[in-house]
Amino acid sequence: MLDLVIVRAIFVIVLGCCAYALNPIPGQPVLSVAGGVVLAAAIIFFEVRLEHVSLKRLIGAAVGSVLGILGAFLMSLVVGRALPAQPFLPVCLLLLMAYIGLVVGAKKGELLNLSALGGVFGVEKTSKKSFKILDTSVVIDGRIADIAETGFLDGVLVVPQFVLRELQLVADSADSMKRNRGRRGLDILQRIQKIAHLTVQIVEEDFPQVREVDMKLIELAKIYDCKVVTNDFNLNKVAQLHGVEVLNINELANSLKPIVLPGETMRVFILKEGKEYNQGVAYLDDGTMVVVDNAKKMISKTIDISVTSVLQTTAGKMIFGKYDDRIHAVASSERVERPPRKSEAQPGSAVGSEKTTIES
Repeated sequence: MLDLVIVRAIFVIVLGCCAYALNPIPGQPVLSVAGGVVLAAAIIFFEVRLEHVSLKRLIGAAVGSVLGILGAFLMSLVVGRALPAQPFLPVCLLLLMAYIGLVVGAKKGELLNLSALGGVFGVEKTSKKSFKILDTSVVIDGRIADIAETGFLDGVLVVPQFVLRELQLVADSADSMKRNRGRRGLDILQRIQKIAHLTVQIVEEDFPQVREVDMKLIELAKIYDCKVVTNDFNLNKVAQLHGVEVLNINELANSLKPIVLPGETMRVFILKEGKEYNQGVAYLDDGTMVVVDNAKKMISKTIDISVTSVLQTTAGKMIFGKYDDRIHAVASSERVERPPRKSEAQPGSAVGSEKTTIES
C-alpha cells in the first residue's frame, strides 16, 4: 500500500513538472503547475474508482467507448462535409459518443458471459451466480419484494423483456381479476427497483424459436448460468430436468411454517365445513389448512383441538386434528387462569389467511 502511495506521489510530481516545462498557460507558470497537479489528482481518483469495478464492467466500458468513438468518427465525416465551417461540432460528437458508449457499455457489461471466451477470465465465474431471473408468477405473487427487503436476496435480479410483455398482456386483459394481478406485478417490480442493495436489470435477449415463456426462462438461465426465481411447480420440475437451479418461493414459505407434532393441543377458528362427514376447516395465520374431525357443529367458533397428523404436500402443509369436548373444557379452564398468548390464532386472522390462500 505504501509503495502505491509513493508511485502516485511521483506521478503527481512528474505531471506537475511537465506542466511547468511545457507551460500550457503562457505567462502563468503557477497556474500551469496547478493545472497539472489537478489533472494528476483526477487521474488518480479515476484509477481508485476503477479498482472497485468488476472485470465485466471494464470490458463492457472499453468496448462501448471504442464503438462510440468509431461512430463519432463516421458521423464527423458526414457533418464535416455538410458543415465545413464548424470544427467544434466533430469534437462534441466525439465526446458525446465516447461518453454514451462508456456508460452504456459499463452497465451492459455485467451481462457478459465470460466463460464463453474459453476460461480466459475464469476468475470472474463466481459473480455469475449472483444473477437471478424472475418468473412472471413470482412477480405477480408479490412475496419476492418482501423477501428482497429483508436482505435475503442479493446480486442482480434479471427481468427478461418477454416477462414484461407477458405482465403487460395480463394487465391489459379484459378479465378484471387478471388485470388486477398484472398491475400488481408491475407495481411489485417498481417496488423492487427502489431497494437500495439490489440491482434490477431488464434484458432484451429473446428466443423467437421458443414459444413458451417457461422454456425461454430456462434457455436464458443456461446462457448466464444462473438461477430462476419462481413459485410455479411445473417450471420448477422442468428446470431441474434441464439442470437449471430454481429458487421456489413456495418451498421457502413451507420451510418457515411452524412445526406441529401429533398429540399437541392448538386453538383454531373453525371457518367452514370440510369435505368429509362432520369435518370442519380452519386456517392458521400463515395460511396453513387445518382439517378437524367432529367440528362441523363448531363452525364460526374458536375451539381447542388435538393434532393427530401433519401432511406435507407440494402445495404446502396440512394439519389434521380432532375436536374433543373434554380437551376443549380443560384448555378453557387453563385460559381462565392465565392471559391468552399472542401466538394463539384469532378469528379475524384466520379469515384473512383463507383469503390469502385463495388468492395465491
